[in-house]
Amino acid sequence: MTTTPELPADWVRPVGSTGLRTTAVMLGCSPLGHVEPASEGVATVRAVLGSPIRALDTSNDYADGESERRIGQALAEAGGLPEDVLLVTKVDARGSDFSGRRVRDSLAESRARLGVDELGLVHLHDPEYHDFDHVTEPGGAVDTLVAARESGEVRAIGLAGGDVRVMARYLELGVFDVLLTHSRWSLLDRSAGPIIDAALEQGMAVMNAAVYGAGILVDPASTSYGYRRAPSELVEAAAAMREVCARHGTDLRTAALQFSVRDERFASTIVGMSHPDRVAATVEAATADLPADLWPELEALVPPRRVWLDA
Repeated sequence: MTTTPELPADWVRPVGSTGLRTTAVMLGCSPLGHVEPASEGVATVRAVLGSPIRALDTSNDYADGESERRIGQALAEAGGLPEDVLLVTKVDARGSDFSGRRVRDSLAESRARLGVDELGLVHLHDPEYHDFDHVTEPGGAVDTLVAARESGEVRAIGLAGGDVRVMARYLELGVFDVLLTHSRWSLLDRSAGPIIDAALEQGMAVMNAAVYGAGILVDPASTSYGYRRAPSELVEAAAAMREVCARHGTDLRTAALQFSVRDERFASTIVGMSHPDRVAATVEAATADLPADLWPELEALVPPRRVWLDA
């Protein structure tokens, strides 16, 4: 019989000043649309709905909408979206089109797939791959997302992307409620430090994703970080950190997750899962009791700035 771990007092957290609530860990739904059979992805969402994790993060474009469809199926089987679950999605471009019309279409597509009338938090997704002037033009993607919040179609809007140098330009617009950064605040990379500070200074909530570096902090055989080949310094640092964790009676996956979860600046840490058995294991890792002297030893092994993603 599996027992639920004792949850910390701050497991449920506010999403800035939006009035929304999340949990310290959020289900990252990017893998859900690819796992086969499809029922496995649906079962993963159902497992989360029965767990202490009360937030789901997806996107209009994950697996060409299949991630949202599987979430929608799971919600329908569960009788609808539970009141205490935060459902997060993202508006995505279609090819090079990141216009206001595309944002409206993206919102409508997501509502239909998910089976909901109102969306809680919606991010502008990966705008760094598009022309800034196009995305921010009057009546364009940003303006349309702001209008959706003002009309009540969505509760809050966020900015979700990678390259922090580009994201900083969007933060300066001063219109977003939440920043979602990925791969850039982990045991191995601190690229997002300045943009996290800037978001908090604006009163935004911050969410952190891809804390495993897309595999290197989980798989000893992995030689990639942030979806690209990792410099040797990153690979060596991960190996050294793995040894430190073993000496302290834990593993690097657990430490990599808790590095983010224990950071009070983050409203939530987003963890991708595609199989039901990962849900309980992730909650257990997030709430495990780790020795305090582990952290300074890991901090001493952080690679130099020049090998971070956005050096």
